[in-house]
Amino acid sequence: MRAVTTLSVVVLASAGIGHAVVTSIDADIERVDPFKDMKNRPRAGHGMNVLLVGTDGRDNLTEAERRKYRLGGAPCHCTDTIMIVHISEDRERASVVSLPRDSYAVPPAHVDRTTGKRHGGHPIKLNAAYAEGGPNLTVRTVEKMTRVKIDHYLEVDFTSFMKTVDVLGGVKICTIEPLKDSYTGLDLPPGAHTLQGGQALQYVRARHVDGASDLGRMQRQQRFLAALIDRSTSSGILLNPMKFRDVTRAVLGSVRADKGFGTDELIDLGRAMRNFSPSSSEFTTVPIGRMGYAVKGVGSTLKWDAKKSERLFRTLREDKPLSVHKPRSRVARVAVAPQQIRVQVENGTPTAGLGQRVDAQLAATGFRTTRQPVNSANRTVKRTVVAYDPRWDRSAHSLATALPGSELRPVKGLGPTLKVIAGADFAKVRKVKAEDPYQGEFGVMTGDEAGCP
Repeated sequence: MRAVTTLSVVVLASAGIGHAVVTSIDADIERVDPFKDMKNRPRAGHGMNVLLVGTDGRDNLTEAERRKYRLGGAPCHCTDTIMIVHISEDRERASVVSLPRDSYAVPPAHVDRTTGKRHGGHPIKLNAAYAEGGPNLTVRTVEKMTRVKIDHYLEVDFTSFMKTVDVLGGVKICTIEPLKDSYTGLDLPPGAHTLQGGQALQYVRARHVDGASDLGRMQRQQRFLAALIDRSTSSGILLNPMKFRDVTRAVLGSVRADKGFGTDELIDLGRAMRNFSPSSSEFTTVPIGRMGYAVKGVGSTLKWDAKKSERLFRTLREDKPLSVHKPRSRVARVAVAPQQIRVQVENGTPTAGLGQRVDAQLAATGFRTTRQPVNSANRTVKRTVVAYDPRWDRSAHSLATALPGSELRPVKGLGPTLKVIAGADFAKVRKVKAEDPYQGEFGVMTGDEAGCP
């Protein structure tokens, strides 16, 4: 997940001010040679493929930061996040494919850098390739699995991630459900939040907020990357040389990159992407064919869907978009579909016909209204109320989203039918939809779909 920050610097480099700033810190970038002695590599396609990896390095964090953000314990020296970022040949699109760290993998023959033992290609989890053979084995393993030729390698750690988000002034994300993870300390109620560095790290690291584990975490990482790009391109940083310098230093000051990805390459790429925006980006995760694939000595792994994965990576090699972009819908997304929510409408005002109007608008949006609104005992209600049994709180929040400004009022024992008491403030029902933004054969989400409604 720390790797998500580096793409923003590519975008930031589109400013004319970029060259002098990035050149001044180019010497601070630690260089690695992930392509050394590599043979039988995939044939190069069109566009550029960058392997972004995030490691669990935390050497530059204070003890207080480690305690606050639950970063105790020794790092595993493995890749916590692995993404292929494909930049199209015309520099107008970025396709980001997340590779689950628990993916079943059989790396090429290699010598384990920690034990000195030679392996002929034994089963591992994908993230273990880094522990056994560093960047070189990571690249070789990814190329073997995807047949996508990697052009550049970028590696970022915890420290770089937190500093970058802080220098940007935080990144805005939205959630329609509460996100709580005791392992990372993440605790976000539903709504919009501007996350600073440490809290952002908790957000992209969290694996225990739902049953989706690592797959759910990768989707949050993708959403965060889209929000980061939006923040980078819309906050005026491109026009502020000092701010731009601070951001690039925060990212590149603790990044490791291949020797061929230097100042000139970064700036040329950035300038070519001058008109880049969230809608220019698309995100997906490699299709999974089998969850919980048990491997002796390795544990539970994720096995890719061979046919779908091949089509996905062939699309990358051919420099084609993963999805046909659709303009972002103005319909608000909610946790529970209106069709699953039953509603009884009451008129809480002296205005004749208000109950029928509210009922009709809710029904038109998809809510299962009784179609028999009644008058409330209290006809002096100023603010519309959504009364609900606490057991149906997710449905209540979805209904309240359709009634902007309404008051949520828990009523124990009310049962599954929610009650709307229309007040004098009622204007109109907002359209809502329970929508998965990941669409198409490969489950692709475009950057503008990831933002707040």
